[in-house]
Amino acid sequence: MPDYIHELPDWPRFRWDERRLTAPLAAARHQQGRLLGHMEALGFTLRDEAALRTLTDDVVKSSDIEGETLDADQVRSSVARRLGLDVGGLPAADRHVEGVVEMMLDATQRCAEPLTVERLFGWHASLFPTGRSGMHRIAVGAWRDDHAAPMQVVSGPVGRERVHFQAPAAARLDDEMRQFLEWVNADTTIEPVLKAALAHLWFVTLHPFDDGNGRIARALGDMLLARSEGGAQRFYSMSAQIREERADYYGILERTQQGTMDVTAWMEWFLGCLTRAILGAQAGLSGVIEKARCWERLRDVSLNDRQRLVIGRLIDGFEGNLTTSKWAALTKCSNDTALRDIQQLVERGVLVRNQAGGRSTSYALTAV
Repeated sequence: MPDYIHELPDWPRFRWDERRLTAPLAAARHQQGRLLGHMEALGFTLRDEAALRTLTDDVVKSSDIEGETLDADQVRSSVARRLGLDVGGLPAADRHVEGVVEMMLDATQRCAEPLTVERLFGWHASLFPTGRSGMHRIAVGAWRDDHAAPMQVVSGPVGRERVHFQAPAAARLDDEMRQFLEWVNADTTIEPVLKAALAHLWFVTLHPFDDGNGRIARALGDMLLARSEGGAQRFYSMSAQIREERADYYGILERTQQGTMDVTAWMEWFLGCLTRAILGAQAGLSGVIEKARCWERLRDVSLNDRQRLVIGRLIDGFEGNLTTSKWAALTKCSNDTALRDIQQLVERGVLVRNQAGGRSTSYALTAV
């Protein structure tokens, strides 16, 4: 018996039980509509802030799934600059962060455009600007060639590795990817959200690159979800939800890839994950609105970059008390400069001095 679905004689003729998917698909579509309707009722500023937060979370969490930690402030800075949003005080992004952001925004902002080999190669090159994955040189902007060994997903210590999955041989990739791209770009009768679920599974099963396949599969899913909603702005993060459910994610992938061409269980899991991602975004929306209101209140207040940075931290939820020394450490300035920055904000009614004095003097944002 074949070990993986890509070895089955009816590959890639996927099938699923539409009756089992009716309820979870309706639930996902209902929550999509509620969230988009809620966002449409808000102003441009709030929508932009929600989209900035979502895309930042998406980029950070998609990399985190693969064990790579990105600086959230750098990601936010890169996303904001590309969206034309003003978020002063954030650090400049390094080229690796810029590349990951560029891929994600290309997938979502240009969701209606065809997916091509060159576009996928561009995404891959953006993920690996140095031509290396860690210390290892990889083929960038090209299909893998399996020159060293078959493409496998493994875990465990050296000598006791467990093989979770082995991808199709590299010699098959030209034909396999041509068929996949024709399907992605075709006006098929498949429901758009189900198409996003299937595209994710199909791509990650082909595993066409030396590295970055998971991140590209999730970007591809986001692209097709954006198509399903008829707009490029993102207000929920599938990658963030997958990160929360990472063990289940890998488990359902492994079971599906070692099963039959009936992928109903995968589709059910994807729809459930999507619904949970949207519900989580709705719960977090109140925080975005509150944050945007704070910045709106400060719209006519003159602020330098240090002040904007610290105010942003306070709005996001600063741990502990804000003191002059903490301000100096955050903004990398002297205590004298920090005290002047703080006194200006107290005079302008932005900050209020807490009751304790002397060395214990601390400050907080004034009530909105």
